Amino acid sequence: MTESPELKLSSLSSAQKEAAQNVVSPITVEVTRGSMVESLHRVSLAVVDAGGRVVLSSGAFERVVYGRSAIKPLQAIPLVESGAAEAHGLSAAEIAIACASHDGEARHVETVLAWLPRIGCDVSDLECGAHLPYHEASMIALLRSGAEPTAAHNNCSGKHSGFLTLAKHMGVETKGYIKYEHPVQQRILGVLESMCGLDLGNAPRGIDGCGIPVIGIPLGNIALGMARMADPSDQPEARQAASKTILDAMAAEPFMVAGSTRFCTRIMEATGGRALVKTGAEGVYCGAIPELGLGFALKVDDGASRAAEVATGQVLRKLGIISDTHAKSLAHLIEPPLFNRAGTRTGQVRPAKELPF
Repeated sequence: MTESPELKLSSLSSAQKEAAQNVVSPITVEVTRGSMVESLHRVSLAVVDAGGRVVLSSGAFERVVYGRSAIKPLQAIPLVESGAAEAHGLSAAEIAIACASHDGEARHVETVLAWLPRIGCDVSDLECGAHLPYHEASMIALLRSGAEPTAAHNNCSGKHSGFLTLAKHMGVETKGYIKYEHPVQQRILGVLESMCGLDLGNAPRGIDGCGIPVIGIPLGNIALGMARMADPSDQPEARQAASKTILDAMAAEPFMVAGSTRFCTRIMEATGGRALVKTGAEGVYCGAIPELGLGFALKVDDGASRAAEVATGQVLRKLGIISDTHAKSLAHLIEPPLFNRAGTRTGQVRPAKELPF
């Protein structure tokens, strides 16, 4: 663990970026089977305040990563800040699902299907593609019904409904809203730059699983963006209001952010909304802690979500959001047991014996 109270996050030189990419992250999570540690996961972490002070770090927090779906709360800021959410009467549930990687349970799909007609759109306008619900019972129910999955079942359908709403409010063409050059994505890029404190014009970029651009941002700067949501007091009034609205919606409607069996939802429920957390693909996790004015971001080198969840649990313990007593009741989430197909316990995913933070 390193503590750097004077460190300010800023643009890194090319040499610094190259060095950061080559730092070996510490072993943070281990997976047991019987009496042996079978697998190990390396994790980088940054916990940052809104002024850019790194209060807790581990590994290569300057490393450039794709935030993936973990930064959806930041991507939702233009939807609220622009006035689009208010103009179209979006509920807390709809704002929460705009930040979601949901499991395609009935309420998730119904919420999207009720939202789209109010903005003059339908499922065919969603450019995220279709997939079966991730929630097993919902998937089985859909298959038994003989129906095909639609884009409304896509885990990103709420985010894409938000993009369509923003496009309508801006008076721009909705078709192609997922493209980097589209005004919706350019507005989101501007928000990411101001919240994360970087010029991202020349940042690495690719295409996310749902088709939108992904932008390479140093892990610590992603944490800064989340911190500025947690404590937006130095932001313009509209940004302050938007940040509060989004985090309040996530706290009020945690189910909409993920699903009934998911870590994000269950941690937000268990902490009473004190921690607003969001997962992303490839082992990324982000969170905002409003009462402490802190944001965090972490990345598992091998992309394992199981390790990202355990590491997130340990961050929340370190910050005092999850007490030692509380941790015992949440052990099934933050140090989850593993079972075989017959239901026999075979091992555990847990913090490493020498946890680096």
